[in-house]
Amino acid sequence: MVTWTGLLFVLCGALTSALCCDWLTHYKQPMKEARGFLTLMGDQLTEQHPSVHPVRFPKHLYEQMRNSEVESKLVFIRDSLQLIFSLYRHDNLSAAPWGADKTEGFLTVIHRQITELSTCVSTNSPANSRLRSYYRTLANSTLSCSGCSTGSWQLLRKETKLRLDQLELLLRVPASASRRRSAATATATQH
Repeated sequence: MVTWTGLLFVLCGALTSALCCDWLTHYKQPMKEARGFLTLMGDQLTEQHPSVHPVRFPKHLYEQMRNSEVESKLVFIRDSLQLIFSLYRHDNLSAAPWGADKTEGFLTVIHRQITELSTCVSTNSPANSRLRSYYRTLANSTLSCSGCSTGSWQLLRKETKLRLDQLELLLRVPASASRRRSAATATATQH
């Protein structure tokens, strides 16, 4: 009896972080709020100013994450959000074409997600080096320039929206997998 109870506690402790992650049940709403603040922060997202060079995201990171376990995805999302948060905690927001209140609203939503995700995952290891490198390059090409032009801030905003969209896609279950799971559940309940 003691052996089964001990095994149950160990199993529950190991699965609690991934299975009981409250953030997973409502991640769509904060992601929608964050994108809403990005919309409020400026005009329609357009192509960047000719003097601002685009920064390519290492797309293979998303491909790797799509095939990962839920906890690995959550760590990647948390780390990405932390790096996005750092971008907007810049000293010189004066050139940004939006008010500080919009930035603070955006940062509040992002910080809340980071906090909730941190309760879901057990690892505190540093973010993937390629992920950090991408965000460092993005910061250098936008925020570290002299004067931080409006075009630089718009590029940062555009890249942020793209990254948030990609992060949300990591958590979506493909329709075909959902149909297979529903069919398997229906078959199991019939027997």
